[in-house]
Amino acid sequence: MPTRCTTLPYAETGAFSGLLTDYLAQKPALAPFYNRFPSLENFAAQIEEKQASYTPEARQRLVAALQQQYGGAAPAATAANIELLAQKTTFTVTTGHQLNLLTGPLYFIYKIVSAVKLSRELKAQYPQYDFVPVYWMATEDHDFAEINHFTLFGKTYSWDAASTGGPVGRLPLEGLEEQLLSQLPPEVPTAFREAYASSQNLAEATRKLADALFGEFGLVTLDADRSALKQALVPLLTKEIQEQVSNTAVQATNGRLTEAGYKPQVYSRPINLFFITDEGKRERLEPDASGADCVEVTIRNTAKCHSQAELLDLAQTHPEQFSPNVVLRPVYQEILLPNLAYIGGGAEVAYWFQLKDVFAAFGVPYPIVLPRNSAEYISRANAGKLKKLGLTSLEIFRPLPELKKQVGAALGQEEVSLREQQQALAAAFQQVQDLAQRLDPTLVKTVAAEAQKAAGGLAGLEKRLSKAAETKHETAYSQLAALKEKLFPGGGLQERSDNVLSILINNPGFIEQLVEAFEPLALEFTVLTEE
Repeated sequence: MPTRCTTLPYAETGAFSGLLTDYLAQKPALAPFYNRFPSLENFAAQIEEKQASYTPEARQRLVAALQQQYGGAAPAATAANIELLAQKTTFTVTTGHQLNLLTGPLYFIYKIVSAVKLSRELKAQYPQYDFVPVYWMATEDHDFAEINHFTLFGKTYSWDAASTGGPVGRLPLEGLEEQLLSQLPPEVPTAFREAYASSQNLAEATRKLADALFGEFGLVTLDADRSALKQALVPLLTKEIQEQVSNTAVQATNGRLTEAGYKPQVYSRPINLFFITDEGKRERLEPDASGADCVEVTIRNTAKCHSQAELLDLAQTHPEQFSPNVVLRPVYQEILLPNLAYIGGGAEVAYWFQLKDVFAAFGVPYPIVLPRNSAEYISRANAGKLKKLGLTSLEIFRPLPELKKQVGAALGQEEVSLREQQQALAAAFQQVQDLAQRLDPTLVKTVAAEAQKAAGGLAGLEKRLSKAAETKHETAYSQLAALKEKLFPGGGLQERSDNVLSILINNPGFIEQLVEAFEPLALEFTVLTEE
């Protein structure tokens, strides 16, 4: 299904935060919160900085963990990229996301395509290096309610699993076939079903689905909830337990962000770590309220207390029992990977801006932070409706009242306005009021009341006449409202609610079209229209 690509500035969509649009405009107020702006030429210095800090031991650990994770079953292009990661001239471009069922909202796809495309563009600019797109799975997240459902063709599909409150990546797939997979439309590609049917847990299933969709592009999917990889966390764990440096850094940054007029996105805690209990739950580490040299490990309605020395010993001997929260997860990522850029949504960009000083505190290079590509997909049917209404694919982003006026004008609807009549009426009553003031001032209030009544009556007539004018073109307005809701569900962007299957079923070449259309460093919103 061929498509036509157009773009528009993010600010013109009306769908993104001021922080994001200010970042793209390179407003000076945000400059202290990032290291390098995402431009092709800035990657030269980023490569140099990362190459100086990333050790051969880190590469060996990463490659060994990936080979063990894939167990010899990686797609050919992915396996080749894993081999490349052993070379000191290979770097990564990373995006991350939760383990949403069947990929969840469309922006999951857009994140990964952005990483794939940027890797290609970097290779073209810096041919002496290699660049590998990486999808970091949020396997340690424990908020199952956020990922246990998705929407397809207006219907919500859910999986009611018995979550333990532990890392979601470890969840077995019991009940998924009966509750969800068997309910899917028959047109759903086999790969979506097989990824879950052939897997033992949610992390494995998500990786296999990512392989099926993006393996030909060499995507490497990483599950960092692995004992071998957690060994890299030991220095970070030691410093965080002893000094609680991350919270101090974030709080200082939050103050500067607030002074600059921006609201901090994530909440930092005194210790930004979770602890994986023997029961498999993921619980916060919190300083003991008594002020003793003790850290409390909360386990739902109970409390376990470890001294600082005990925690430090656990960090050395069992780092796999610790899990970074949203503040320290990015640092863990950058310790593990030879990474140059992180690609995320607007909210992710905002919270990464809270973390620059955290990276400095741990001595880890801060990556280039790049907003993912965003897109609107307009099917052939919807493109036909737009054309019939006399609208372009870019005009549909405007508010519905403005679009109604434009469509009405095109259909010859007369714009009803009694403003001149209201002004004339007010002038006439002013003359009467002046006369009453001269002859009998006690009648001034009566005249004013009559003036208000007459103005209200005229306003009511204006509304009725406007309604009559709209009724002549009611069908067109109903079609416009329905189309607006279809393309912007609930008033939001399509990518935040629709699943990729809503497009992929009818357009199997959709992902390849995205790879062709997206230009990550152009920093503009993409509109793809079927022709």
